[in-house]
Amino acid sequence: MTTPIQDTILSQLAAVAAGKSIDPMSVAKAVQPERWQRLLGHVRTDAIELAREGTIVILRHNKPVNPEQFRGVYRLRLRMEGDPTSFEDVVDDVAEDGAGDEGGEA
Repeated sequence: MTTPIQDTILSQLAAVAAGKSIDPMSVAKAVQPERWQRLLGHVRTDAIELAREGTIVILRHNKPVNPEQFRGVYRLRLRMEGDPTSFEDVVDDVAEDGAGDEGGEA
């Protein structure tokens, strides 16, 4: 059983070309145009659930990310062949801050 937000996510994704993504803000505006900002957290929660089910992927910097650990601005896309199904061995964007660089310029 899906929620109205999940239905909107899936219908908007069905309307875009294969491989294209949508902005979560457009989902919130479609569900509740007058108070869409209040829905953004619910859109995120429902998108995470759809990603856990394997229906969609959550993108950061146009790359699939672990739905359990991503932060910041994101987009949504239907799952495509070649998308990761497990993120156990994938380094996500949390580690991209350069904290692992121990060397400096010589």
